[in-house]
Amino acid sequence: MKTVYINSIGSISSQKTFDNSEFLDDIISYEDNVISVVNPSYRDYISPGDSRRMSKGIKMGIVASKIALNDAGLETVDAIIIGTGMGLLKGFEKFLKALLDNNEQFLTPTSFIQSTHNTIGGQIALGLKCKGYNFTYVHDSISFESAMLDAKLMLENNEANVVLVGGVDEIGDYTAELHKLIHHIKTEKVHSTKLLKSQTKGVVYSEGANFFVLSNERQNTSYALIEAIKTYNTLGNININKVVSEFLKENNLDIETIDIVVLGNNGDITHDYFYNDLSAGIFNSTQQVYYKHLCGEFNTASSFGVWLASNILKTQKLPEAIKLNTIEASKYKTILLYNQYRGENHSLTLLHKC
Repeated sequence: MKTVYINSIGSISSQKTFDNSEFLDDIISYEDNVISVVNPSYRDYISPGDSRRMSKGIKMGIVASKIALNDAGLETVDAIIIGTGMGLLKGFEKFLKALLDNNEQFLTPTSFIQSTHNTIGGQIALGLKCKGYNFTYVHDSISFESAMLDAKLMLENNEANVVLVGGVDEIGDYTAELHKLIHHIKTEKVHSTKLLKSQTKGVVYSEGANFFVLSNERQNTSYALIEAIKTYNTLGNININKVVSEFLKENNLDIETIDIVVLGNNGDITHDYFYNDLSAGIFNSTQQVYYKHLCGEFNTASSFGVWLASNILKTQKLPEAIKLNTIEASKYKTILLYNQYRGENHSLTLLHKC
């Protein structure tokens, strides 16, 4: 089977990540429980007329995908695969509000049509005039990993040469309020630098779009190669250290081979113990980093983690703001990413330097 490379990236997040010439050079700190993205100049990528008709999630997806394509010097791809946990919430909330306000009468379907989960992939395909494979995965907090795994299998088996993969989720105001009521979002505002010390239930909620051009051919722009991806719905009583050790063994690796482990700590006291067990367990002598204090938590936040790891492998730089411990690796060659949300949908992604 062929090797799969990450040839380019594009990111819109709560940091200034839309400029690929920088890598977290200017960290933005927050003190809130819901944070939005730093918006690029959408008019540089989308005409004002089209932009007015698009939801924020669509605009984020289109611009992040264009940044990734420009980074790779491409105009189109063979396939488009999107992962999204909640889809385009704002359009759906707008439709439901109109449904209630108008007593289910005289409704226009526009908001509903534009809120379906596969709208993002469809809009990107229309812009690129791409008539190839177009699929959207809605697998909660492993939606992005599902999209990446699909693309990886296509490229390994020579079913495509270039695939655009992305993870997109947007904030819906009403949905965010519901999450606060059930303590999935923290009730108090938390400073991003003190997220892991909050010792309370819930997360700091956010949104974002992270896109990657994957190929079975290496380019000068290549960031990393994807060794393996594995997901687990639930782990039951199995210790996370055992799960990760078995995953590494399956890929003929040991703990010492991992230069950096990227953990998805989000400050939720109820479920962060999975990460803490790894930090104090098999990776207690490994350099550890985290990222959700920068981008917040959302269903496809792990795509920001892959963006982060890809940049580390290419630039061989590690920003101070993401360091979780004081151990320093001498090189950055192999990176393991681990993520879970509320004790379910665990994922392991293994990246290697080109």
